[in-house]
Amino acid sequence: MLSAYCSICGKERHSFTSSPLCSCGGILIPRVDFRYRDGDFRGNYPYLKHVISLGEVVTPVVDVAGMKLKLEYFSPTFSYKDRGSKVLISSLLENLPKGSEINEDSSGNAGASIAAYGASAGYKVNIFVPEATMKSKMNQIIAYGAEIHTIKGTREEVAAAAKVHQGYYASHVLNPEFRDGMRQISYEIFQQMGYRIPERVFIPVSAGTLMLGVIAGFRHLMNSGETSSMPEIVAVQTEAVCPLCSRINGFQYDPSAVTNSVADALVSKNPPLLDEMIRELKHYGGQCIVVSEDEIISARSDLARSGIYVEYSSATVFAASRKIHGNENALLIMTGNGLKTP
Repeated sequence: MLSAYCSICGKERHSFTSSPLCSCGGILIPRVDFRYRDGDFRGNYPYLKHVISLGEVVTPVVDVAGMKLKLEYFSPTFSYKDRGSKVLISSLLENLPKGSEINEDSSGNAGASIAAYGASAGYKVNIFVPEATMKSKMNQIIAYGAEIHTIKGTREEVAAAAKVHQGYYASHVLNPEFRDGMRQISYEIFQQMGYRIPERVFIPVSAGTLMLGVIAGFRHLMNSGETSSMPEIVAVQTEAVCPLCSRINGFQYDPSAVTNSVADALVSKNPPLLDEMIRELKHYGGQCIVVSEDEIISARSDLARSGIYVEYSSATVFAASRKIHGNENALLIMTGNGLKTP
């Protein structure tokens, strides 16, 4: 079992429970208390006794516009979410027998990923999605055999529906194993850059699992003596949904406002991990950049003309990179394939 502690009471988790939260209601924070092992997935996830794999590869890094792009959409379900699903579903195998029901709430990509890995593990998967979820993403979820539950309301109301449904709440946001799976991205970046780290990493942010996991991975490398510093983390959000940037940059943001964005994967208006994101981003001297709809659309078009076809949510980081200087040694994480939002 992954070593984890509560963000509120500090209590260690000692056993599997029916909830991904601490008994006091706090968020569980992964604790990485062992040395990094170069090129060894199992060594860096020692708590996994069985590993579900769908043919994951080391995702490529390419050079575009003087920066490096990490193409995370070279993953089994075409998004970075497979990093977390692999670890979360593999960890559940110790405690939930085949045939068990698991429930997940998602704006699309996490739902597809949990559906695929859950099916491989033999679980009955229920995916709860917002009413406005793109048809292409729902079709992918259904193709893996999951049952779709379309919920009218906010992203938080979708999560509430998944939480009370019969079965285990396999939330990609609340289960610490999912976030912990993101560490692997940092290890690959380190190896692909010649055992160095980039000076700056741009990350699209919604629920925060990617950003927190990538920070944890780079911190693990530093704590293990592999590198002496951390990269500057640049979190990127849209004008439509920007709870982290509003807190970091000190401007007003109304999560109740009805707004839409082409970046349909970045829709968490009240993310449960917000306080943790703020602490981590401030601790490592990072910044948060907001991009407009026109900037996102332009960025995606320009990337496509460079041969890189990403979904709009991924293009946000390319748009953000144009707003600050000094990106000669920067890396941008491209999270999802463009065919997800054609």
